[in-house]
Amino acid sequence: MCRHYLFPVSALIVVVFAMSVSAQQQPAGRPAAAQPTPTPTAPAPTAVALPMSKMAVIYLDMFLDPKNGIGKFSSTVTKLNAEFQIIRNELTQMQTRAQQLEEEINKLQTAAAGAPIDQRSLQTKVDQLEQLKKDIQRKGEDAQTNYNKRRQELFNPVQDEVGKALEAFAKARGITVIIDAASVPLLYAAESTDITRAFIADFNAKNPVTAATTTTTPV
Repeated sequence: MCRHYLFPVSALIVVVFAMSVSAQQQPAGRPAAAQPTPTPTAPAPTAVALPMSKMAVIYLDMFLDPKNGIGKFSSTVTKLNAEFQIIRNELTQMQTRAQQLEEEINKLQTAAAGAPIDQRSLQTKVDQLEQLKKDIQRKGEDAQTNYNKRRQELFNPVQDEVGKALEAFAKARGITVIIDAASVPLLYAAESTDITRAFIADFNAKNPVTAATTTTTPV
């Protein structure tokens, strides 16, 4: 939903020692006097500008809360579910029919002792059940594929819009780091650092859900 950037911090310490030793020429026959080893001096400390940061936490899973979350997400979920309501109903009806066939097959197989079993009717129902199970699986897989594709088509623009709004929200308040507390375990975070409700309220106020955004077109 939002892109998170983690900038690793590295420290590079460079210490340079410069030392020059010059030997004076001594008269012949006399050993050269030992030269004193100069004591290295530590380099003067260099002033380093430390980055100033203001950290905040946010719970991204709250964005999808149907009552207290971001209105555009809720309306998008409603639109998506409405578009696939017809195929969902068809699958439910097919599953109900499959259960009925299983019950009918069980009754034929558990006929009273001595009563003849209608093998022809039994085989017909078994064949119907097997074909129905295949149809349910095929239709269900196709529906899931189409659902996932359509979900991306509807949600990606909203996610991008929310991501840009969150970036602008942070910059306007001098926030340089935002952590998703829903996915990153926190040992401690002051309540004042939680911007979830404030951002949701700000986004909903600037991006109200209208009738145009909730219009559905069932497939």
